[in-house]
Amino acid sequence: MKKNCIMLLCLLCAAVVSAQNWQPLFNGKNLSGWKKLNGNAEYKVEDGAIVGVSKMNTPNTFLSTKDKYGDFILEFEFKVDDGLNSGVQFRSESKKDYQKGRVHGYQFEIDPSDRAWSGGVYDEARRGWLYPLTKNPDAKSAFRRGQWNKARIEASGNHIATWINGVPCANLWDDMTPEGFIALQVHAIGDPSQEGKKVAWRDIRICTEDVDRYLTTTKAPEVNAVPNTLSPAEVADGWKLLFNGKDSEGWRGAKLDIFPTKGWVIEDGLLKVMPADGGESTNGGDIVTTDTYKNFILSVDFKITEGANSGIKYFVDPDLNKGEGSAIGCEFQILDDERHPDAKLGVKGNRKLGSLYDLIPAPEKKPFNINDFNTAVVIVMGNHVEHWLNGEKLLEYNRNNQMFNALVAYSKYRDWPNFGNRAEGNILLQDHGDEVWFKNVKIKELPDKAPRKRAPRGRR
Repeated sequence: MKKNCIMLLCLLCAAVVSAQNWQPLFNGKNLSGWKKLNGNAEYKVEDGAIVGVSKMNTPNTFLSTKDKYGDFILEFEFKVDDGLNSGVQFRSESKKDYQKGRVHGYQFEIDPSDRAWSGGVYDEARRGWLYPLTKNPDAKSAFRRGQWNKARIEASGNHIATWINGVPCANLWDDMTPEGFIALQVHAIGDPSQEGKKVAWRDIRICTEDVDRYLTTTKAPEVNAVPNTLSPAEVADGWKLLFNGKDSEGWRGAKLDIFPTKGWVIEDGLLKVMPADGGESTNGGDIVTTDTYKNFILSVDFKITEGANSGIKYFVDPDLNKGEGSAIGCEFQILDDERHPDAKLGVKGNRKLGSLYDLIPAPEKKPFNINDFNTAVVIVMGNHVEHWLNGEKLLEYNRNNQMFNALVAYSKYRDWPNFGNRAEGNILLQDHGDEVWFKNVKIKELPDKAPRKRAPRGRR
């Protein structure tokens, strides 16, 4: 009886697989259904495969489907010569009003270099890397040099996932482009020795019917690039939004009962501190969460203007300082280290970006981009605290002990009772009179006795 049941189950699984409606995108004979865009590299058919050949003095060259696709599962095999970067575009576009028709959109990376980011997701001619394999280093070994590799791309709604040779590579949530063409890329080259190198694709097929039915359950670590949202996995993991991208719900002025009527603006999904005189809390003033938090992982995306100063504070007691200046709490410093004078103050750089302000310095070298958003993470588990920036741990410390209290005693916080040792407090975003932007403010509360968690990996 057991044997019969197993046989029946196998037959049912086979029936489900066979029911998937695959459509070939390449007939194995010619380039019917495809068109070349942007560059002048050669595409030809050899031995049942589409072969792209690199060429000097031409930009990236794409071979695009004539049809557009929204939700789909795409599978193909590829092989590439060492030294030639390539990729497969999907949900991509070429419009006259965008960089004179330059192809732009999501790209499945083909990278035979030592970097080994094949299977990552790049946003061609727009935002750059959305999912480099720094997010999933285990996948770097999936690509096989000099051999045929099997790729799979799943695009369903705002969710994109990739695989190489059955290994999960990227797992991305993004909402910029819901549909577009598929295109094969021959990358531009700048070295004459690279001319004539080849990249090949074969067995290109797509499924566009009942896509959700056939999605793969095993995926890579997740990156959510949809601003001010939580993915289903984040919700299941206990994350909560502290800023919804639309209004000030959950926030008030640190010294007010309401959200400030000046100095802060919410627009385009961003929470902005407006420029004033560069003074500490002299315009709209700091804002704090209406709730307090004890053990948590806090994640905040921020972008600063040139020369700006701001901060993210935690264990804040808004009642400690009702006078001039900022509300009191431990601070993840946000600062333009190169241009703001505060970077030269304090002790051993403890007022620079990522530092526990005026107490513990962050490393001099840290992953920071002044021209883009950066992700700050604060992890609190009891008396243990960590600061992270763009996926890299900057510092950690323990509070409620003699060493921490000694640091406080030699800081600007020495006169504030029990500084940094509160069991819980508000989260604060600082007004320091400079324009700073915040988004994707989210928190995961941790149980009192939970093991310490790793920080979420930072975004590009």
